[in-house]
Amino acid sequence: MSILQIDVFFHFHCVYMYVCVSVFVCSRTEKALKKGKHAIQLYGLATPNGAKPGIMLEEICEVYPDFDYDAWTVSISGEQFTSGFVELNPNSKIPALLDQSTTPPTRVFESGAILMYLAEKFPKTDLLPTEPSQRAECLSWLFWAMGSPPYFGGGFGHFYAYAAEKQEYPINRFTIEAKRQLDLLDKHLAKNEFICGDKYTVADVAIWPW
Repeated sequence: MSILQIDVFFHFHCVYMYVCVSVFVCSRTEKALKKGKHAIQLYGLATPNGAKPGIMLEEICEVYPDFDYDAWTVSISGEQFTSGFVELNPNSKIPALLDQSTTPPTRVFESGAILMYLAEKFPKTDLLPTEPSQRAECLSWLFWAMGSPPYFGGGFGHFYAYAAEKQEYPINRFTIEAKRQLDLLDKHLAKNEFICGDKYTVADVAIWPW
């Protein structure tokens, strides 16, 4: 293949990839996000990932008596792809959060990032350790919760219950992985009151909904 052919091939595939990605990433309909009177606006649904920020916000309410927030239901079947939501989360997935107390307003997406943001913004909750080794332990489990349960839980649920055609290999693959991860968690909690020992943290908030 000549240099010219390589250049044409590369250019064609870059344009093709851009078009394909644009179809999935761009909003499908124009619709502004609803916003309430409080500083914190939560957009989500009662799914395992969607429940995490709601739990965290209720923990904040317990410690900060004057705190309140607005929560809006966002349908995963279509509303995630409206222009207002895509502007808040370019990945078009719930949950997402908007903090209107900052200038400009701060957007936060991905449930783990939302938990960290809120824990640091409201330190009296004491849900994110500051001591280096304890913080490392907490963040390790928090990131485990971002990568493992959604993968094996979502994968198992999809291939076992929702896939149009049942296929033995992916069902078995995700079943084995789900059992392995749950066994890991079961053994860890057999020796610890909470995920990070005797202290309740954002790691518990992230894992419990699963």
